[in-house]
Amino acid sequence: MTASTDMASGTRVPRYDRGMASWRVYLFLVLANLFWSGNYVVGHLLAGGISPLQLTAIRWAIAAPLLIVLAVLLEKPAWRSALREWPMHVLQAALGLVAFCLFSYQALAHTTALNAALVGATNPVLIAIVAALLVRERLRGSSILGLVTSLLGVLLVLTHGNILEVFTTEYNVGGLYMLGAVIVWTAYTILGRTLTTTPVTSAALQSVIAAVALVPLSLALGGPVTLDSAGWWGVLYIGIFPSVLSLMLWNISVRKIGAARAGIYLNLMPVFTALMALAIGTPITLIQILGGALVITGVWLTSRPARRTAQVLVA
Repeated sequence: MTASTDMASGTRVPRYDRGMASWRVYLFLVLANLFWSGNYVVGHLLAGGISPLQLTAIRWAIAAPLLIVLAVLLEKPAWRSALREWPMHVLQAALGLVAFCLFSYQALAHTTALNAALVGATNPVLIAIVAALLVRERLRGSSILGLVTSLLGVLLVLTHGNILEVFTTEYNVGGLYMLGAVIVWTAYTILGRTLTTTPVTSAALQSVIAAVALVPLSLALGGPVTLDSAGWWGVLYIGIFPSVLSLMLWNISVRKIGAARAGIYLNLMPVFTALMALAIGTPITLIQILGGALVITGVWLTSRPARRTAQVLVA
């Protein structure tokens, strides 16, 4: 794949961005969520042998050179133009690559992979509602109902089913960390639409920023790593599949169809995670099934198209 130049704007347009078939965009979103689901399962299995800070630092140290190579091959980026947006790249790296990973791995140290994925599945609802508020769009009744339904599902998971004792129950600490991850990922997804830097180049720059910031910190603050050979294979998986492939496929898809539509596909994560959990022998509880059903119902309600869609003209 190569990049061409848009004669009207003078900016380089990646080949994949010219006339991409819609089915490819949806395939990209499915694969991105499949690899991210593996991140939940593998991250939970690694929790006892490596700290969240160390895992996040190694993750982006592995991913950064791979993303740079992909950016050069796929987009032939104009690095000077990309670096003009460095403040936004730093902010995006802090949100989506550093804060999200730290919250997620801290969550996985305190709860199951499926619980984390169920809480994370509320992301499409939050993305859709925040996106609507930013463009001053009136929220539909189905969107509000979807938000309430999803939050009910999350509370069911967080309180271990004791939802009527919401103010007295000891909360699932891992679930609360995951809520933090949901919030920062929402910001990352919506802010990503403001960048003019091409998607893979954006991911490459942000991964370099994350690695440069975190590797020295992890060396200074991290404790001993007690992973066996299988654990290191898990780290390698995290450094390649969710970090390189998912991030690249997600950013391309968001640019093509928008944050709200792409966000709908995040509800595949609890499904994929549940299947993976079953495959490795992790039991699934009735509370998780009920909570997941409520979350996915809420996502469906939020993502339902309006009966009549008005065209939005951008000046």
